[in-house]
Amino acid sequence: MLGTIVNAASIIIGAIMGNFLKGGFPENIKSTIMQGLSITVMLIGLSMALKSQNLLVVTLSIVIGAVLGEVLRIEHRLKQLGQSMERRFGNGDGDFTRAFVSASLLYCVGAMAIMGSLESGLTGNHTTLFIKSILDGVSAVVFSSSLGLGVAFSALPVFLYQGSITLAASYIKVFLTDTIIREMTATGGLLIFAIGINMLGIDVDIKVGNLLPAIFVAVFLAAAFSHMPG
Repeated sequence: MLGTIVNAASIIIGAIMGNFLKGGFPENIKSTIMQGLSITVMLIGLSMALKSQNLLVVTLSIVIGAVLGEVLRIEHRLKQLGQSMERRFGNGDGDFTRAFVSASLLYCVGAMAIMGSLESGLTGNHTTLFIKSILDGVSAVVFSSSLGLGVAFSALPVFLYQGSITLAASYIKVFLTDTIIREMTATGGLLIFAIGINMLGIDVDIKVGNLLPAIFVAVFLAAAFSHMPG
């Protein structure tokens, strides 16, 4: 759990630092920074998605994951949690919920979150999560300087999500072949690309939260397809 604890702490520290800088950036600079981060996130997601060698697995994972996410209303529950925290801690900050939801999804969806947590749980090697901590901490400074303190509270779902994967790692070790990891990474990459689109603030709202189950659906579909003949 050490890697996850360090990761959550880096987000909180980065967000607090960024919040102090919030008034120090002109609006045009903050807007351009967010646009730059958005297209960078899209590039990261696209590079991950292109690793797929079985687009059928990715497509079915997205479709099935979307159905599960809508049934579970993950996006709605995330927004409710963000709004609850906004009422309690936001001090009238209208961007609090947006910051919390966007940062939570960004920090949780990536392959580094999943694979780093698995590595931490299976081998006790926290290197991947330590690297992710540096990246998340730096991005938290920038996000928080633009969107406010809501970014800091994304450390909670990060801690719960990555911690759960770390603790469960020993039970899913037998499923983790190279094929499964590749298709899971590709599916997660598509979701990261969608987060980048949402971050641009254009007139579209992709429910990335409701697509999160697709990452885990990809595990089972990739395993099933790998055992099919021919």
